[in-house]
Amino acid sequence: MSRRVFASGKLIMAFGVCLIAAGYSFSASGAHDGSSTASTASTPSTSEVKPTLVSNYDEQVRKDYNIRFGADSPFLPSQAKTESGGFIQPGAFPTAEYCGHCHEDAHKQWRESAHANSFREPFYIKNVNLLIDGKGIEFTRHCEGCHNPIALFGGALTKGSKMERTQIDNDGVTCSVCHSIVKVQSTSGTGSYVMGTPAAMVKVDGTRIPGQVSYDEILANPELHSRAVMQDFYKTSEFCAVCHKAAVPRQLNDYKWQRAFSVYDEWQQSSWSRENPLPFYRKDAVSTCQTCHMKPVDAPNDYGATDGKIGSHRWLGANTAIAKYFGFDQQLVQTVQLLQDDTLGIDLFAATDNDNRIDIAPLGSSTLDLRPGENLTLSVVIQNKKIGHSLVPEQRDFYEAWVEFEVKDSDGRSLTHSGYLQPNGDLESGAHSYTNRLIGKDGKWLDRHQVWETHTKPYDNTIMPGSSDLVRYQFTIPKDTKFPLAVTTKVNYRRFRQAWTNFVLGTPSNYPIVVMGSKTVQLAAHNPAAAELDKNEWMRWNNYGVALLNQLQYAQAIAAFEHVAALRPDYPDAYTNVALANFRNERYDEAMQALNKALQLAPGDARAVFYRASILRQQGNLEEAEALFLSVIKKYPRLRDAHRELGYTYYQQHKYDQAREQYELVQTIDPDDLAAHYNLMLIYRRLGLKDKAAQQAAYFDDRKDDPSSNALAHDFLSQHPEISAENVPWHVHPESHEGGQTVASRN
Repeated sequence: MSRRVFASGKLIMAFGVCLIAAGYSFSASGAHDGSSTASTASTPSTSEVKPTLVSNYDEQVRKDYNIRFGADSPFLPSQAKTESGGFIQPGAFPTAEYCGHCHEDAHKQWRESAHANSFREPFYIKNVNLLIDGKGIEFTRHCEGCHNPIALFGGALTKGSKMERTQIDNDGVTCSVCHSIVKVQSTSGTGSYVMGTPAAMVKVDGTRIPGQVSYDEILANPELHSRAVMQDFYKTSEFCAVCHKAAVPRQLNDYKWQRAFSVYDEWQQSSWSRENPLPFYRKDAVSTCQTCHMKPVDAPNDYGATDGKIGSHRWLGANTAIAKYFGFDQQLVQTVQLLQDDTLGIDLFAATDNDNRIDIAPLGSSTLDLRPGENLTLSVVIQNKKIGHSLVPEQRDFYEAWVEFEVKDSDGRSLTHSGYLQPNGDLESGAHSYTNRLIGKDGKWLDRHQVWETHTKPYDNTIMPGSSDLVRYQFTIPKDTKFPLAVTTKVNYRRFRQAWTNFVLGTPSNYPIVVMGSKTVQLAAHNPAAAELDKNEWMRWNNYGVALLNQLQYAQAIAAFEHVAALRPDYPDAYTNVALANFRNERYDEAMQALNKALQLAPGDARAVFYRASILRQQGNLEEAEALFLSVIKKYPRLRDAHRELGYTYYQQHKYDQAREQYELVQTIDPDDLAAHYNLMLIYRRLGLKDKAAQQAAYFDDRKDDPSSNALAHDFLSQHPEISAENVPWHVHPESHEGGQTVASRN
């Protein structure tokens, strides 16, 4: 095991001023081989640091700083704050190079990560420059609380700043950024953290020692180093939520508050968190963000290793573009491996003879009689089975994930092909895509990710964790077809849309397309479907039912879940799913009958009890519903749905203090919960708390849907039939061939 040996040094404090020529457009730095172009100045010794420079830094910045969002909140629209409330000199943050002397493996991994390149990669810089050009550099504070915190806290994001941009951009979210955060303010996101004094060590009493100290001191006092750079909450998903959840506030868009993405919420409400019993499948253990994105890896050259391993500082996710642009081959390979690690389930589940209106399901267990000239619909179930958040998460308006479906006969002739790429690299318009569309106040598509101009999303399609989607493809089997048919379904992903990549790089460029999942099934003319199909029949029916339920096909979903119950009469969730489909269809008696069966098999099961309580509340049995909701909350204290329902149950009984407590608990889980804002407004009024009621009323007014946006969405969809068809939960993709323009039809 190799270790670097370091020369001893005295206490060092780096307070050199370095940052931005603000007011000008930013440019991507770093060559395509991943090398840094930043200059590396020698670190000053303590004697070279002038105390007046340190103490007066905040005062000096404020002289020329545009405080357009409020003098008491210099970092808005980002929610990030500093512990002191003032600015932090950029040089106060120890550099990644400094940390890398002892943490060689972590540094190497970090250098190729999205964190390290958060402000030098061109795809982000191009977008943030659009914001600067359109509104001004002050508005980029909203972005840089997560993408470039040192620039934000250094006061660089103001017009006319004299700071010079060097190392800061190349380090992006550097080691000392994450490891100097002392508090998570909330799970509201958009930089909702508190930055402490950047430090590599603390004194024995816990006082943080600013800047860089000698390596000998760290090695002699590792516990004081650890206390400076590690907090227990760093291991929680809430820590990741400070940036991996975001909103666009009124200060940014001059319109209203809008949620941009909610990766944390998607995880917290999934089975991966084990804080919610309501998902369709259950997990045996908690999986946090770190479980998947910071898996233990070998670290032979890292002083922070435990048993020779550290949590990966690559934070592998889905960003293939950064790795491609900078030539980070290892980062790209490992990213692709993660995306392809059994993340999705693909099941060719059913066939429909449109001529005779006969449904055959599930394929593989039912005989399928195919005939030339027949008009056929094949139904594919896509399950998000291993991702703890949506597919795709975050800013899916310029990411691209889609289903590619092709049927070939035994001669290799393509009978239908949906989801192909056009010659210019664009995805064909009829593809089934997991994406959305942002439109501005003029009703036009914001195709360059101008989130600050967004008024509504007329279309937003994704698959939530553990859930399923159902995609249908219709085609006619030619009379001269030779069997068997090879039916191939793929789910493809790329970062970014071809048009965005071309716009950023200024030239047509081919960036990686990752096949996240693929399955080919051979369909013979007069035989059951081939054995490539999964044989776990009850689970296939269950996934099919989940997809139908998501598409609001309640009767069909009930029938599918009843198949599950017939195959697995010992499976309580089969009956709970039957109940859920009936409940959403407002058939409460049938739902209660199914829940009784589920609770006979699993007495006290929280999922079944929650839905039973919900029905009782709907029927006016408030005291019994109250008791059941309380029993669920005892097992799952962070189940926001139960707190909401119990809060409303209390409200109906005029128990306003208890109702207040429940909705305030909801806000500790999600500070932006719309139902909590509305109901607390009413409850505070009942309790005579006028100021609190007014505050909640203002929050609700800002966060509620704008009715006028519906007209914008309608007009947009009427002009884009390919999106309009995809926006219908239950739709069929017609026969399609490369070179022809197709539009998905409604069923």
